[in-house]
Amino acid sequence: MDYLGALRMFVRAVEVGSFSKAAIATNTKTSTVSRAIASLEEDLGVSLFHRTTRRAHLTEPGATFYEHARGVLRGLEEARDAASAMEGRPQGLIRLHVPSAFARLHIMPFVPDFLAAYPDIRLDVSLTDVRVDLLAVGADLAIRIGPLIDSSMLARKLAPHRRIVCASPAYLDRRPPIAEPIDLLQHNCLVYALQPTDRWFFRHQAEPGDAFEQVPVTGTLRADDSEPLRDAAVDGVGVVLLPTWLVGEDIKAGRLRHVLPEWSSMIATKPSGIFGVFPPHRMVPSKVRAFLDFAQKRFGRPPYWDPDWTEDRNKSSHDVTE
Repeated sequence: MDYLGALRMFVRAVEVGSFSKAAIATNTKTSTVSRAIASLEEDLGVSLFHRTTRRAHLTEPGATFYEHARGVLRGLEEARDAASAMEGRPQGLIRLHVPSAFARLHIMPFVPDFLAAYPDIRLDVSLTDVRVDLLAVGADLAIRIGPLIDSSMLARKLAPHRRIVCASPAYLDRRPPIAEPIDLLQHNCLVYALQPTDRWFFRHQAEPGDAFEQVPVTGTLRADDSEPLRDAAVDGVGVVLLPTWLVGEDIKAGRLRHVLPEWSSMIATKPSGIFGVFPPHRMVPSKVRAFLDFAQKRFGRPPYWDPDWTEDRNKSSHDVTE
């Protein structure tokens, strides 16, 4: 039995919840995964899963074995990373979690160039808007957008995260002018359902400080995904507050118009950004550092989707605790 290969199939079956999905993830057959796990069970003398027709659930011995097996595989990855770093050759598998819209617009387009530059690296990308526990799912890296949450993870800021109020020219031409944030009370505001409150927050750029002007927002459309709100705004339904990485091209093309440009606008008052977040290691794996360096270079300073952003171009990046 290829014990290491069997361990990988077992751990992946736990992470994805079924043998068939594990087979897809490991580029093999379901029967191969099943045989590998059966060989492990025979060697251990215990059942690792309660099997049903639709899903496999860990037994108590299986849960204990999973925790240790995951540690073994992570230790092996760290050993490989340490060895490859000495040769300056990043290699291995990066399990990456990215918010779906940001992945489609700003990550996946550069993946072919990244893989060409690093032929010894493989990517396993999960497009998900759910903030996962990286250690629990065995991920190497996640892109997080917004404020960092206190945890034991490490993070590098890749780009600023800026939101702007915008609407289509057709909508603005037929509605009252918006000169101050309070004017939004007269408008149909398209609301992101996952924002912390029912308010948008504004601070005048000429008057920096801690005070924010708060405006309660309501409208005919709420959604828990930013892309439908963006589409509705382009179609002239109302005013929306969205990230520049999502609407930057619409602004450039004239499909949307930036409203209240003298004001910083946000859905929460905590500082935020676009971060690469990864589990703590004695040394950052070279494959993770290579991906972060590549992404940061592609995004640019200021990021290419936000050319009027005034962040200091010379500010150096560094790894911080999330």
